[in-house]
Amino acid sequence: MDALGQAAEWIGRSRYLVALTGAGVSTPSGIPDFRSEGSGLWTRYDPMEVASIWAFSRRPEAFFEWVRPLARMIVEARPNPAHNALARLEAAGILKTLITQNIDALHQKAGSRRVIEVHGHLREATCIRCYRKVPAAPYLEAFLQEGTIPRCEVCGGVLKPDIILFGEQLPVRAFLEAQQEARRADVFLVVGSSLEVAPAGDLPLVAKAHGARLILINRSPTVADRYADLQIRGDVAEILPRLAEAVLGPEGASAPSAGGTEPMSGGP
Repeated sequence: MDALGQAAEWIGRSRYLVALTGAGVSTPSGIPDFRSEGSGLWTRYDPMEVASIWAFSRRPEAFFEWVRPLARMIVEARPNPAHNALARLEAAGILKTLITQNIDALHQKAGSRRVIEVHGHLREATCIRCYRKVPAAPYLEAFLQEGTIPRCEVCGGVLKPDIILFGEQLPVRAFLEAQQEARRADVFLVVGSSLEVAPAGDLPLVAKAHGARLILINRSPTVADRYADLQIRGDVAEILPRLAEAVLGPEGASAPSAGGTEPMSGGP
C-alpha cells in the first residue's frame, strides 16, 4: 500500500482525527509562507524588526507598512483545494477539529466550522493604550487604500490586529483547547507546516505522546519528521483532495459513515 492509501485507511478508520495546518496550506491561494527559500517572508524581512511585539510597541508604523501588502493578499485570497478537502472531511464527520497557525480565515471560508486559531486572526483589533477591543472591518478599507494606521476612537491609541506577534503569548483559551484536542486524537494530521514555531509546533508531539498516529503532509522536511508514522511530500493542494477522495469517494458521492470503532490496521 502506498503512503496516500495508508493515510486514507488510518483516517477512514479513525475515531478522533485532528488536523494542524500551517502557512503551506495557503500558499496555493497566493499568500506567501514564511520560510520557503527565496519566497518566504522571513527571507526578505527580519521578523524581529517588523513582526515582534517589541518592534510594534516602538514603531507601529513599520509593522503596518510591512503588513499592508500581506493584508491585501489575505483579503483577496480564496480557499484552494486543500482547504476544501479538509472542510469536506469535517462535513463527513471524520475530521473533528482543525487547529491552524494561519490568520487568513480561509478554512472558515471553505466551510470548516470547528477551527481553533492559535495565532490569532484579523477580525478584531485591540488598542495598545486602553485595551479596548473593536471589530477590524471598519478600519480595514482605509488601511488598505491609504495606509491609514488604525487608532482607537476613545483614547487615540494604535489598534493592533489580534494576531500573535513574536514575543507574545498565544491566546490562552485557544491554545489550551488545541492541547486538549491533540491529546484526544487517535490520528493527528499535519498539513503545510514546518513545525518550527513553538509552542504550536509541539502539538504533534503532544498527540504522539498520547498514542496518536502522526501523518505529515508537506512540501519540505519538518522538524518532526523523525516522529512521524507517515510522511507524504508534495503540493498540499494536490494531495489533500486525493486523500479526501480516497477516504470519502468522489466529491458528490455519498460519504461512508465516520468514526468507526473497528481497530485500525497497518503500522507505521
